Amino acid sequence: MSLPRLPAEWEPQDAVMLTWPHRDSDWLPLLDEVTQLYEGLVTVIADYADLIVAVPEAELESVWERLEAMHVDMSHVHLRPAPSNDTWARDHGPITVLVKDNPVLLDFRFNGWGDKFAHDLDNAITGRLHRDGAFPGVALQPQDWVLEGGSVETDGQGTLLTTEACLLNPNRNPSLSKTEVERRLKEAFGVRKINWLAHGHLKGDDTDSHIDTLARLCPNNVIAYVQCDDPEDEHYADLQAMETELKAMTDADNAPYTLVPLPWPGAVLNDDGERLPATYANFLIINGAVLVPQYDCPTDEQALEQVMQAFPGHHIFGVPCSVLIEQGGSLHCITMQLPEGVLYDPA
Repeated sequence: MSLPRLPAEWEPQDAVMLTWPHRDSDWLPLLDEVTQLYEGLVTVIADYADLIVAVPEAELESVWERLEAMHVDMSHVHLRPAPSNDTWARDHGPITVLVKDNPVLLDFRFNGWGDKFAHDLDNAITGRLHRDGAFPGVALQPQDWVLEGGSVETDGQGTLLTTEACLLNPNRNPSLSKTEVERRLKEAFGVRKINWLAHGHLKGDDTDSHIDTLARLCPNNVIAYVQCDDPEDEHYADLQAMETELKAMTDADNAPYTLVPLPWPGAVLNDDGERLPATYANFLIINGAVLVPQYDCPTDEQALEQVMQAFPGHHIFGVPCSVLIEQGGSLHCITMQLPEGVLYDPA
């Protein structure tokens, strides 16, 4: 029996999945602004990969027309009708593994980050898209436990990075012990080693410390991570402890990591004075490019430079994401990569 392999995000991709914002979601007060962000994101991604976009059926035509008017090559954009509660495709989209180099879609249960938000429609999106032919010829395997794509990172070579605060939270899988969670992760993803972070959080984050808000595995045994350098900041002690944990980690072959710190944007607040989870770790990797969130902060340019260190030879782009963190997430959270073979035969 061949073990599955969870590929790294920097491996070849066929497409990126998005779930389009709409007025029946929490985006209503910011709908114009967030829709413009999605439209701009499509124009960038389409230069590197296809897009599969879940769109409310009544809006299919208008979304198509708006993208076409922006001169997007629509041969790379696949709009699919699907109702949704929200737009966080990283967490309700499929996680793709390779079995004998053939992609298989794993459809984990999504429970709105521990029943914090409505999620019935989002939980059904992957199955609906599969039945609709969005992933031609690729098998779908429903999973009987809760897991979000933003909660796990892999190097594609047997190592997985995650957080205890999320995967061991009783609001996800209360009947599973840490040992059982590890067993299921190894079985589903074919990993040999799981590195657990016991520290790290961002104020305003609803995900219970998703790893993609804190630390990201990068090529050549590099970890890019959020570093807080302000002793007066409420995050300082916890993120310093996380940094210490990362320094002690090794991969599945016991090789140490090179750490690349990402700058601390400081306190980014909404109009009510509430802190928002601004993080440069929430970048998207796609076919030789890395799209990095920007928050109109003095540290934005430094974030691009640090990500460039972690991804030599890649095109690095900044994407304005201030509107996304108004709802608690950022760029990586609204996207899900679909590896080579999901849409097209690599041969």
